[in-house]
Amino acid sequence: MSFITDDAPLVVAGRTFASRLLVGTGKYRDLAQTGEAIAESGAEIVTVAVRRTNIGQNPDEPNLLDILPPDRYTILPNTAGCFTARDAVRTCKLARELLDGHSLVKLEVLGEQKTLYPDITETLKAAEELIADGFQVMVYTSDDPLVAKRLEEMGCVAVMPLGAPIGSGLGIQNRYNIRMIVENAKVPILVDAGVGTASDASVAMELGCDGVLMNTAIAQAREPLRMARAMRLAVESGRDAYLAGRMPKKAYASASSPIDGLFF
Repeated sequence: MSFITDDAPLVVAGRTFASRLLVGTGKYRDLAQTGEAIAESGAEIVTVAVRRTNIGQNPDEPNLLDILPPDRYTILPNTAGCFTARDAVRTCKLARELLDGHSLVKLEVLGEQKTLYPDITETLKAAEELIADGFQVMVYTSDDPLVAKRLEEMGCVAVMPLGAPIGSGLGIQNRYNIRMIVENAKVPILVDAGVGTASDASVAMELGCDGVLMNTAIAQAREPLRMARAMRLAVESGRDAYLAGRMPKKAYASASSPIDGLFF
């Protein structure tokens, strides 16, 4: 019996996905390695930084879509590198033109260069404008449960709280907030940023998250293809552990085998 297949699939904006691992495309050695690692990860949603990656805006340069064809992957254009709502909105509109009307986007509006923490005021402003313009917005945000709920209520199709700062590899630093966000959400919750290794991805899934998005943890591993495979398995096992329901935590020891009726 396969337990994983008993789970309902991930659904984002009416689209169904078998994989709960979402991956980025930056920081790899070259385009060939990018394609190989993403294939090994099993991811179906691939996020692309429109301001840093050629997806057709520069016809004389290698096009990422040649190795990640949209008929195989759901391309998720993102607004990485944007520090104002205005820039983020403009970037999403450019992506929609380049991808023939594609409306599913990942919104991130950063506060400053050092921490790359989200600027919530600008994020809310951009989300409101994009939703009004017909975009389906998956939004990167802080791990504040109130902000996450507000973004959901505005109409974002998925909320993506950070586990730790972008590219830090520190893992899930505030499990309590992430769990609170999950418990109060009616849209998919995907941990975005901070994952460093497979155990971090499992923790996110064991908390009940619907998925995990990562880039640096795979791309900057010593062996990206091996790490991509590890992340795929970690997300699957973490989800299975969440569905199975962990044993209660106890302050004291409890024998694994019953002690009643011992012969001596």
